[in-house]
Amino acid sequence: MARSMPSEYSEHLQLMIAGYVLGDLDADEAMEFEQLLANDPVIAAEVTQMQSALETAYTPVEVQPPPHLRSAIMAAQATGMNAQRRPSTTVAKPVSRFPWNQTLGAAAAMVIVALGINNYQLRQALQATQAEMPSETLTYVLQTETVEDASAMVVVNPDTLEATLTVKNLPPLPAGKVYVLWTVLEQGAPFTVDAKSAILTEVLNVDAQGNVSQTITVPRVYRSEELVSKVAITVEDATAPQRHEGAPVMITSL
Repeated sequence: MARSMPSEYSEHLQLMIAGYVLGDLDADEAMEFEQLLANDPVIAAEVTQMQSALETAYTPVEVQPPPHLRSAIMAAQATGMNAQRRPSTTVAKPVSRFPWNQTLGAAAAMVIVALGINNYQLRQALQATQAEMPSETLTYVLQTETVEDASAMVVVNPDTLEATLTVKNLPPLPAGKVYVLWTVLEQGAPFTVDAKSAILTEVLNVDAQGNVSQTITVPRVYRSEELVSKVAITVEDATAPQRHEGAPVMITSL
């Protein structure tokens, strides 16, 4: 019956055995360990057990060759062993090494996968953040040279197509007339426009002082700021404001 290792040496010997099987001992340590190995069957049994465990964990599954090829391989192997046969020794050195290449390759693959997951998560987080960030509002200030103290401003949210319209001090109009807000587009813009390249945006209902402050919905062209050429206010016939017959009384500057 094989005797067990003394407990006071077990930890040290286990480290020596592991280093020997993995090939990590220096020359002096290897020589010292081989002397122990040759004189102690318990240590030899530990080496064999650890080698067997490593081979089981890392050696690929063997694929059996066809019968005729197997016979040829076995015959060639027997011939080579007979030609190179040497006297056997009491304790054989380990011939297998820990497959560091396989281990490092697996570790590298795991790192690549982890980096890929992290990059994907970062892209998802960036897209979510960008989606949550509102676009910059567009501000259009209208001016006039004919109406003293009059002012108008349109502030557009291009995401929601909602705009805040503020008009002050427009002169009162005669019955049957209304103020109309227009969006004038650049030539060739892919939207339906009238003969003056404009879209009727809102008919204004100003109070007695010529003021109005309201939220309106603007055309989709405001999502492409470069297609908006001007924003203007005209006076039109209340029964047919879409005819766009009046000249601008207020308009954005160049």
